[in-house]
Amino acid sequence: MPIRLYIPQPLTAEADLDLPPGAARHAQVRRVQPGDTLLLFDGQGADWPAQVMAVGRSQVQVRVGQPVAVSRELPLQVQLAVGMPANERMDTLVEKATELGMSALQPLECERSVLRLAGERAQRKQAHWQAVAEAACEQCGRARLPRVAAVQTLAQWLAGLPAPAADAACAPLRLLLSPGEDSAPLQASVPAHCTGVLALSGPEGGLSAAEEAAALRAGFLRVGLGPRVLRADTAPLALLAWLGLRG
Repeated sequence: MPIRLYIPQPLTAEADLDLPPGAARHAQVRRVQPGDTLLLFDGQGADWPAQVMAVGRSQVQVRVGQPVAVSRELPLQVQLAVGMPANERMDTLVEKATELGMSALQPLECERSVLRLAGERAQRKQAHWQAVAEAACEQCGRARLPRVAAVQTLAQWLAGLPAPAADAACAPLRLLLSPGEDSAPLQASVPAHCTGVLALSGPEGGLSAAEEAAALRAGFLRVGLGPRVLRADTAPLALLAWLGLRG
């Protein structure tokens, strides 16, 4: 099976291209040789076969072929807004959520967050998580790249959301993942005709009562994922898996 590589620039058929440094290193580690075939993708919905033309000490030159449309997305757009779990759990969340089909990820800092980021450190983390999503797309075959947004506080993010649309068909369904007893069952909360979901999930310890109230005022519906309390990095993945199997 050809090596599959993400290229962070628009691709053009029949063009000669020097692979960017990261992709070139990956290809060299895999010991590609002139004449070998690669699969490239730029995140816009197609795979591009490419033939290796030359391999140097730090360069790999390819000739790009004709694009092949790829459709491996979920039948609905699923955006996640998550209170960032600490340690390596956020990396795993980004990787697995990409594999399961999320379309975008908003990392959030909440009242009970253990991981707190600001300034240059937040920018480095965002770039790192975007790279994790790119690698996951290379592995799982997706040709559309989910975008990881800059870190925000939950209050900032809620304030920047548009007002809920009067016509529910024109906007994603807003779901607040909450293990509370007054949460609606997920199965009864997502209509069959739903075309988009915006899911908010808290960090370790969950959202505070004030944060949940703010989310409800912003048009979110509190839903549960069953009788067990799931970890901060498990709940969004459970939602994605259910939506994917449902579709």
